[in-house]
Amino acid sequence: MADGARSDHPAVQKQLDRLSLLSPGRDVLGLERISAVMDRLDNPHLKLPPVFHVAGTNGKGSTCAFLRAAIEAEGLKAHVYTSPHLVRFNERIRLAGSLIEDEYLANLLARVLDKNEDINPSFFEATTAAAMLAFAETPADACILEVGLGGRLDATNIVPQPVATGMAALGIDHKEFLLSPETGAPTDPMVRIAWEKAGVAKSSTPLLTQKYQDDMAEAVSDHAAKTGAHYLPRGEHWDAAIYEHQLHYRDDAGKLTLPLPALPGAHQADNAALAIAMLRHQNALQISEAAYRAAMGWAKWPARLQKLSPGPLRDLLPEDSELWLDGGHNVNAGEALAAHFDSYAGRTIHLVLGMLANKDPAAIIKPLEAKIASIIVVPVDGHEAHGIDDFMQTEAAVSSALNIAEALNKIATRQPEVVLIVGSLYLAGTVLEANQQLPD
Repeated sequence: MADGARSDHPAVQKQLDRLSLLSPGRDVLGLERISAVMDRLDNPHLKLPPVFHVAGTNGKGSTCAFLRAAIEAEGLKAHVYTSPHLVRFNERIRLAGSLIEDEYLANLLARVLDKNEDINPSFFEATTAAAMLAFAETPADACILEVGLGGRLDATNIVPQPVATGMAALGIDHKEFLLSPETGAPTDPMVRIAWEKAGVAKSSTPLLTQKYQDDMAEAVSDHAAKTGAHYLPRGEHWDAAIYEHQLHYRDDAGKLTLPLPALPGAHQADNAALAIAMLRHQNALQISEAAYRAAMGWAKWPARLQKLSPGPLRDLLPEDSELWLDGGHNVNAGEALAAHFDSYAGRTIHLVLGMLANKDPAAIIKPLEAKIASIIVVPVDGHEAHGIDDFMQTEAAVSSALNIAEALNKIATRQPEVVLIVGSLYLAGTVLEANQQLPD
């Protein structure tokens, strides 16, 4: 089924089954179809509360989580649209603070499909339209949109005038979509990625970005200039750093000294800083320093360096073991994992790896290789994934298992200190469901 969408609610599943039959946009990006869909729905994207639009390869979801946490800590309500979901499709659409209810979701999807089946929108276009309808019909103070893929031609880019746009960390991903030949597009892969993501820039709207290498930053700057966006890169108009176990943020309006994010990983401070920069460079909402401080502890983003709690899977390991889960599958994710586990001096990691066949396992294995004690390869249900034969050149001991539980039972006999399940958000969703740790 498209994007692994499923629901225990019959009415929702009926609409998801219809979505799975949609065809062209699985392989075609562009704004033509989503524009036509929105027109038939009376253009709900023009009736949203102030919009914060976030692009990037890694960290855009976490940035959205920090945006939401700060807005809610201020006592305001935010809609949030993210993808993919981990366990339930409802996770994609958060209405004024709560996951969308099944009956309303089924109604929205039916309305979108009933009016637009002949347009044949993609799965993501149809679900984006449903989210926009929900956001237009439900009062809130802000709307946070995570780009699905790229930026320039992503369905969320139909929104004409966000109050702030942001770009998180950049890396190579979705090459089959974002690096296809196109007249006028940069040919260098990393510059092309930056150029595609910068497509979220809008006239007279601040575009806040992380630091990028010079040629990538130039591509973003050129795109911003052509659209009339206010380009505000990190290191020039705002910046942040960690020292003395605190996050120190500064911009032209002043400085903030904040607790470090509760989300594990030093990279989360970068995502939090980007969210703060987006909020402090717009005028639609006023966010206090107290709300920023609270957001550092409130923000949650499952399956991104998540330490699993006791549950059916976690309990398969010795009590003193740590079981971590991460949906990362590219070089940026591998480097972030390596940075986190670098402090685990003298401890090795047992890796449970399930990765889609179109991803490169070396992206995760190479940054961690000095600490890997073993690798157990598992399938990713419903998707073509790498098998054990793809790992035979790895120096660590490699074996396979039919599922996560079998892998953990194998590892448990070795008295592991650290176990990391990694490689796919689809796999991560399976793990969270099996451990009875559903995202809320």
